[in-house]
Amino acid sequence: METSITNVGNEIEFLGDDQMSGQGVQTTPPPIEPPPVTQPETDQDLLDAYSRAVITAAERVSPSVVYIEVHGMSSERRNSTRSPRDSRGSGSGFIITPDGFILTNSHVVRGAKTIDVTTADGNKYHAQLIGDDPDTDLAVIRINAPNLVPAHLGDAQKIRVGQLVVAIGNPYGFQYTVTAGVVSALGRSLRAQSGRLMDDVIQTDAALNPGNSGGPLVNARGEVVGVNTAMILPAQGICFATSIDTAKFVASRLIRDGKVSRSYIGLAGQNVSLPRRIVRFYNLPVTTGILVVSFEGTSPARNAGVREGDIIIAFDDHPIAGIDDLHKLLSEDRIGRKSTLSVIRQTTIVKLEVMPEESQKYR
Repeated sequence: METSITNVGNEIEFLGDDQMSGQGVQTTPPPIEPPPVTQPETDQDLLDAYSRAVITAAERVSPSVVYIEVHGMSSERRNSTRSPRDSRGSGSGFIITPDGFILTNSHVVRGAKTIDVTTADGNKYHAQLIGDDPDTDLAVIRINAPNLVPAHLGDAQKIRVGQLVVAIGNPYGFQYTVTAGVVSALGRSLRAQSGRLMDDVIQTDAALNPGNSGGPLVNARGEVVGVNTAMILPAQGICFATSIDTAKFVASRLIRDGKVSRSYIGLAGQNVSLPRRIVRFYNLPVTTGILVVSFEGTSPARNAGVREGDIIIAFDDHPIAGIDDLHKLLSEDRIGRKSTLSVIRQTTIVKLEVMPEESQKYR
C-alpha cells in the first residue's frame, strides 16, 4: 500500500490510499483579516500621465510668457478703410534672456507706435522694438524689468510627429491660456505676409486663436520648440508655429543688427512651364522656371543683362523651378558676390553674371 506524508502542526501522520481519498486532514480555518485601510486619494493620484505632462510644461514656461498690447496704426492699416479706433491690438511673446529680450511675431508689433508688455506677475512695462523680420514673421522687443525668467529653448530637430505639445498665449486678451495637442506634421511651408515662403514650419492641432500669435509652443519638458504664428481660419485644428531653430537664428541677428539681411536681384516674375522640346533638348532637371516680367529700377538683374521675357532656370548651377527656389538661394552670404544666372532666351540658354545686393525691403 502506498503512503504519503502530510505535515499537520509538528506531527507527521501516515495516510493510506483509503484515507487520502476521503476528506483528508481537518485543519482550523485561517482567521479572517480585516480589509486594508484605504488612504484618501491625493491630487497626484487623480492625475493621469497626460495631465501631468501638460501641467508640468505649463508651469515651467508660464513665468516666461508675456501679454503684448500695441497702439498706433500700422502702415497696412493706414491704407485700409478701418477707423483709427481699430489701431489697437494684442498678442503674446516669451522672454528669451534675463535682461529683457522677448521673442514674438512680426505681425503683432510691426508698425506700432507704442508697445506695452505685461509679465506673469501682473506688472506692465513699456517695450522697445529691437527689430523684426516679416519674411519669417518674427520680432524681438525688449523691456527693462527685474527678476525675469527666460524660457528654455529646445531643439526642433528632436520633435516627432505625434509628440505632445502645449501652446500658451493670450487669445482674445484672456491671459495665460493653455491648450494642448500633438505635432501634426513637420517641414511644412507657409507664406509669410511679405510673400516669402517660410520653411520648416511645425503644424499642430493645439488650438490657437487671435492673440496666441507670438506665444511659445513647448514640449512636455517645458522646452520651447516653436513660435505660434498662424491658423487656417476655415479649418479645425490646423495651426502653425515657426521652428525654434529658425527663431534662434533670426533672434540673434535682430539683437545684433536689428534686422536680418538677405540678398535680392530686383526683378518680378511668375512661374511658368517650360516647352517640352527645350526640356528634352537640353536635358533640364526642371520642367518649370521663372518668367521675368519687370525690374525694380536699376536692379542687379537688369544690370546683369537680364531681359523681360527671359525664363530663369538656374542660379549658381542650382536648378530653379519657381520663385520660392530663388528666394531660398538669395541668402545673406550672396550679398556682393558674383553669381551665375542661367536663363532661357527664346530657345537658347544664356548664362549671365549677377551681383546680388542687400534687400532694402521692410527696412
